[in-house]
Amino acid sequence: MKILDDIDDLPTGPATSYAAVLEKLEIMRSALRWSSRMERPEIEKLLKQASVLRDEVMQLSHRERFVQAAGAEPARARASAGERRQALLSRSFVFEGTFGDNPKLLEALEIAEKAAPTDLPVLVDGESGTGKELMAKVIHANGSRADKPYISVNCGAIPENLLESELFGHRKGAFTGAANDRRGKFESAHTGTIFLDEIGELPLAGQVKLLRVLESHEIQRVGSDEPIAVDTRIVAATNRNLRRMSEEGRFREDLFYRLSVIHLTLPPLRERRDEIALLLAYFGDEAAAALKRRPWKMTQRLREFLRSYEYPGNIRELRNIVYRIACLAPEIADVEHLPADIRPGQSSLVANSIIAGATTLSDAKRTASDEAERAFLERGLHEVGGTVAELARRFEMNRSHVQMLLKKHGLHSKDFRNQVVAPAGKET
Repeated sequence: MKILDDIDDLPTGPATSYAAVLEKLEIMRSALRWSSRMERPEIEKLLKQASVLRDEVMQLSHRERFVQAAGAEPARARASAGERRQALLSRSFVFEGTFGDNPKLLEALEIAEKAAPTDLPVLVDGESGTGKELMAKVIHANGSRADKPYISVNCGAIPENLLESELFGHRKGAFTGAANDRRGKFESAHTGTIFLDEIGELPLAGQVKLLRVLESHEIQRVGSDEPIAVDTRIVAATNRNLRRMSEEGRFREDLFYRLSVIHLTLPPLRERRDEIALLLAYFGDEAAAALKRRPWKMTQRLREFLRSYEYPGNIRELRNIVYRIACLAPEIADVEHLPADIRPGQSSLVANSIIAGATTLSDAKRTASDEAERAFLERGLHEVGGTVAELARRFEMNRSHVQMLLKKHGLHSKDFRNQVVAPAGKET
């Protein structure tokens, strides 16, 4: 049908303008008037053209936002933190959560906004719990691939012998247990975004294979010689210093530079204290809705503690505390509803109990050492959500040694997973 061919003849690509898109829409409207006389192949062609047109409109929208953000750079340098925050929101910046006026965080968000419409790799670093995965989702949501797949991979949680299969898939019979062909994470993320969390935990053999994918944009399933083209945006995250690791030979320098074309750092919550009140209100409403309970109030003593606490687990720890309070507290919450190991004055109570139970100085020292060790392990398990591998990495200890210490004190990692995993909500 001639009228359908006219749509294909119009210019496409990066130079496509809103005028060209409008012209295509008018031609499509004319074609729809003949829909009752169209054959099935013509209808399918029209639907395909409508899908292509939608993608072009999305690309135009993101390009316009990118140009607007880039053009605002001189004014941004002169703006206050509050004005910069408001400017992000006024530009329809997609952010599933809340954020304050911290200059370091605003800088990271502005970098993310400008990088999002591109396909450049992004490396996000920061302490555990600062919101690195949320930042990856922000980049995906504000980019041209927002309606395409978003696949998250925890590189530290995959056994080394299964890493290649998990990332790239495998063919049936490639190894014992490979009963069927299986797509890997990169194939699942084709045309979309893949988030490689804890990239610093990737073994050197896995780093080599990942580098090859970044260079060739192709993968090979385990047990197959057939290359498969993949078009995937990569966002990686780590709580380690990859530059130092590359200098020490523990992370490939060429991979580091490939991943960190855009490099941004998220500051810890203790440097973003203006956000604590915002996050308390935000997570309080979220927890009340998730637990189907009425909003609760805090005593002044609890509020002051939560605003001054250091939050070594950052935003994740704050969120878990709020969910715990929402679950345990009646209408008014106080410090007694906090986890036992962080309540004000808890250390002095523990010390008094140790002294009371000791008969000699050596007994007191030994008991104090054991109590401190147990408290240290409990605190660590709370912060990592009961993940022993992450606890071992944080303590820079062998995993088997950490498990031995947990057994010594009768601690079970699954108990801490049950306590800290909150109902489904927004990732931080």
